Amino acid sequence: MRIATWNVNSVVARLPRLLEWLQDTAPDALCLQETKVADDGFPTDAVAELGYQVATHGDGRWNGVAILSKVGLDDVVRGLAGGPGYPDPEARAVAAGCGGVRLWSVYVPNGREPGHDHYHYKLAWLASLLDVVAADLERTDRLAVMGDFNVAPTDADVWDPAVFAQSTHVTPPERAAVQALLGTGLVDVVPRPLKYDYPFTYWDYRAGNFHKNLGMRIDLVYATPSVAGAVSDAYVDREARKGKGPSDHAPVVVDLDLG
Repeated sequence: MRIATWNVNSVVARLPRLLEWLQDTAPDALCLQETKVADDGFPTDAVAELGYQVATHGDGRWNGVAILSKVGLDDVVRGLAGGPGYPDPEARAVAAGCGGVRLWSVYVPNGREPGHDHYHYKLAWLASLLDVVAADLERTDRLAVMGDFNVAPTDADVWDPAVFAQSTHVTPPERAAVQALLGTGLVDVVPRPLKYDYPFTYWDYRAGNFHKNLGMRIDLVYATPSVAGAVSDAYVDREARKGKGPSDHAPVVVDLDLG
């Protein structure tokens, strides 16, 4: 089974690239973030032609998440039960059972800057995610939480820790929040890079950061031991970040031998 996650940075703007990637990479299930489209505007028919069912959660603004699956979609949940809003709940999480594995596609709030109201919202949102995941873990041992966490878990996950010292994504409270997810027993599935020595997943559009490999690893796959133990390969598809009009994130692809 092949699963993947990709912050596509507008599914409509990126649709030709997405369809080509789906054909070439052929994931059984793909978690998308930052779709930036309402549910009724998602290109469901286009991906259906490639054999994918779709579970979407979008309101047409800058958020939006989805799960595409060739192996079924069951027990779909949209949003975090009891989760915070800004001020209203946002379309940042969707879950579904796909081929016997429960997947969460998450787009964690950015946080803007330490101390900002959005930063506190981010921490509250991550706390709610922890509660929801902990409840799911009582029902299944095959689960993966995948997506754009907007947190670099360690200093190794940014190209230069000094550059980010006064920024979000690297503060102790943010890192503690994602570490709490690992505290439930989840495992960080660290992919291999296709180039260079560290698997960054995001590169700012500015200043040629991608070509200089000035990136961050903020697109994460946190999986239960039964899923993580079945990983036969995991990689950052850096090739998908190249070319004309890419997302600023690359997909993370994980191959599983679940037996």
